[in-house]
Amino acid sequence: MTARAVPVVVLAGFLGAGKTTVLNHLLRHADGRRFGVLVNDFGAVNIDALLVSGQSAGRLDLANGCICCTTDAEGLGEALAALAASGVDAIVIEASGIAEPKALVRLVLAARDERVAYGGLVYLVDAAHMEQTLAEHPAVAGHVAVADLVVCNKTDLVSADHLARVRGALVGLNPTAPIVSVVGGVIDPGFFAEGVGGVGEHEQPRQLSIGELLDDEPDYPHGHLHEAFESVSLDAAGPVDPRRLAAFLERPPAGAYRCKGLAFVDLPGHRERAYEVHAVGGFVRVGRRPWPDGVRATSLVTIGAGLDVDATRAAMADVLVPADPADENGILHLTRHLVTGD
Repeated sequence: MTARAVPVVVLAGFLGAGKTTVLNHLLRHADGRRFGVLVNDFGAVNIDALLVSGQSAGRLDLANGCICCTTDAEGLGEALAALAASGVDAIVIEASGIAEPKALVRLVLAARDERVAYGGLVYLVDAAHMEQTLAEHPAVAGHVAVADLVVCNKTDLVSADHLARVRGALVGLNPTAPIVSVVGGVIDPGFFAEGVGGVGEHEQPRQLSIGELLDDEPDYPHGHLHEAFESVSLDAAGPVDPRRLAAFLERPPAGAYRCKGLAFVDLPGHRERAYEVHAVGGFVRVGRRPWPDGVRATSLVTIGAGLDVDATRAAMADVLVPADPADENGILHLTRHLVTGD
């Protein structure tokens, strides 16, 4: 008897939509399910891999570029087969925030292995910034249009009227996909382990047609978003000054769209756990979490368009100053953005 093929779900969404938050919730509330995870990021340091909880049944990190352009079908097939062989219930690919979902789905379908099967495209949108993102990056409309499930995240940051307008726009772009509104990336793991079909506000999810999959031309201009973006990474063993880090997150360099990563604050009561920082569109969010592999270090990345790379690199390096123990209020500049703690 042939074993059931493991579903491979693609989790995509524009920069800052909350994909890593969704993935961490999925892993922490799996309810007995076992997930395999492939993590891809845009930049020299795979920050998203560092930010993913270690509770997955198996994880592969696909660093240094956009998965839809740097991974061939055979290589991806081998990676998926290796995860499937570990006995997972589902595999989730967290795509780079500027990846082309249609190209990634084609890669998954081309990675022919009887142990895995395409499980759908879950596309995440930031309710607070969706209208701005669509205006600045029209290709995102095409991404939403081919999704099997649309997750509208950060709905607590918008009014009821704004949310209704966003949901209306999503239905206009993809009238057949289920739409789920969530706060803080909290979504039922069953959407991933049991696939995305048959759940949601519409009768049937929309699946990519053969014509759409074979069509290399995007339906909207600028199909490959990464062509317009740059990243600057910082990976260092040293600690940060929390006051300087907070100032960088609150007032990032011109052209910066998103800043994220882990920071080491070398102060009593703050060394034991990493500070997980995210900044996008004027919103700063800080959490605390165990150190990956127990290693205390600082890893940050800034992603943007039209960045002055040298100036951004200098500004990031400027936060790598040990905190002044005499600066009693310095840590407060960082912790005032704290949304989770221990």
